[in-house]
Amino acid sequence: MKKMLVSLGVLLSLFSSSLVFADSEFPGRAEYPEIALYQKADLLRDFNQVVIVDARSSLEFETLRIKGAVNIPIASKQFVENVKALRATTPKRIVFYCNGRSCYKSYKASKAALQAGVKDVYAYDAGVFEWAKTYPKYAALLGTSPMDPSKIIPKSKLKARLLAPKVFTETARSAPASKRLILDVRDMYQRAGIGYFTGIERWVSLDDQKKLQKYLQKAIKEKRTLYIYDEAGKQVRWLQYTLERAKIKDYYFMTKGAKGFYKEFIL
Repeated sequence: MKKMLVSLGVLLSLFSSSLVFADSEFPGRAEYPEIALYQKADLLRDFNQVVIVDARSSLEFETLRIKGAVNIPIASKQFVENVKALRATTPKRIVFYCNGRSCYKSYKASKAALQAGVKDVYAYDAGVFEWAKTYPKYAALLGTSPMDPSKIIPKSKLKARLLAPKVFTETARSAPASKRLILDVRDMYQRAGIGYFTGIERWVSLDDQKKLQKYLQKAIKEKRTLYIYDEAGKQVRWLQYTLERAKIKDYYFMTKGAKGFYKEFIL
């Protein structure tokens, strides 16, 4: 009975803490009301009693992650199979996370797991960046933990590489074909078979490291400028680490990604 009361108390705590923030700060909560949530403090409290799963691409995971997390990308065709295999190894709660408050992958991963019959799953929807800034001891940056927050690329350096959708489009299209390389780095679910630069872009998911490196080497060897866009302008911040380490100088990202392009040119 005592154990049952403790468990009930934990569940009530999680439920009540999920109501702390307005939906405007976490837009995905209104769309996925059935998903149970973890707040930062709750996740830290239960850190050794849960299994934390990173639902992002392998590139994002290798760049910055919650310490001890395992990577099961929601975009993988084996996602459900891999989550079921994980559940078979542990009775602990499974907590999914992704980039931040506007990233829906933690919700989508939780929903897919629940629909596959995997029980006791949650979403930590504040995201890895917020976690790393609050608890650097429990985060890993480029494989190093505790992480040094000063090693995080500042927003100013990211902002310097951002072009508004209209400027991005005009600049990329007007550049000589031999001097540009346009990359759509969305995963297969985000892309849904539709690119915005038909015939002149290349698609490479951030989960396909081998293919990504091929394009980066091509850009270096042929001195091409990279024009890169993702789903909402959030994932490229992690790709920037790879570009900087490769000493690539000429690259630009699209502000707000494909969503920004759609809003500016299609709506």
